[in-house]
Amino acid sequence: MASLNVGSLGEYIREQRRNAQYSLRQLADAAGVSNPYLSQIERGLRRPSAEILQQIAKALRISAETLYVQAGILEERPEGVREVQTAILSDTGINERQKRVLLEIYEAFRKENAAAAAEAEADGQAPNGASAAAVPTATIPNLHDSLDPGE
Repeated sequence: MASLNVGSLGEYIREQRRNAQYSLRQLADAAGVSNPYLSQIERGLRRPSAEILQQIAKALRISAETLYVQAGILEERPEGVREVQTAILSDTGINERQKRVLLEIYEAFRKENAAAAAEAEADGQAPNGASAAAVPTATIPNLHDSLDPGE
């Protein structure tokens, strides 16, 4: 997963806030974050979580995906992929580490299927999607350790 691009994210949020004609305090109230915290995000001093980005996006009436892409959490992707990633990131029932692991697993499956499709195409076969058996278990992280709900 890409690292957060905090500086340009803050500039982007500030620009969106100004376009929406919100003061810093108004946006902070609407997003449910403190005024100093939002100020630090806009100045590139803080790294907001996916949940905070979602709250800010909702207050600005823009898509959370837009902020996730701007933050470097998501890459610009086709709609279906973005929907899966957004669903994972916006789930309040799991923690940040669990979200990261799920995104890594999802990406591993996509890469494995793309490689299998490319191989099938190179062999002259019509790519029909990889089966679950085509994904080696070595690409799947140890879920028991990674998904500990106590974190």
